[in-house]
Amino acid sequence: MAGGWSKDGAVQEQIDSTVEDALARARRELPRGKSRRYCEECEAAIPQARREAVPGVRLCMRCQSERDQQRSTGSGYNRRASKDSQLR
Repeated sequence: MAGGWSKDGAVQEQIDSTVEDALARARRELPRGKSRRYCEECEAAIPQARREAVPGVRLCMRCQSERDQQRSTGSGYNRRASKDSQLR
């Protein structure tokens, strides 16, 4: 059921778009290439098991955890083309 100026299915389309954007962003951030032996930020050794589990790994667990925490501050909402975002 649509309300206001939105068409039927608009909410589901927005949810689907948010999920698709998150998947695309996650895929872009996947490591590629040969794994490093030492972290590119702190130069700590990266264990062999991690290098095998995550091909193309560039960071040690500590640095990767810190980077993940910094990135998790995003809003998580896809406001593209929503009426509310146009009114603000």
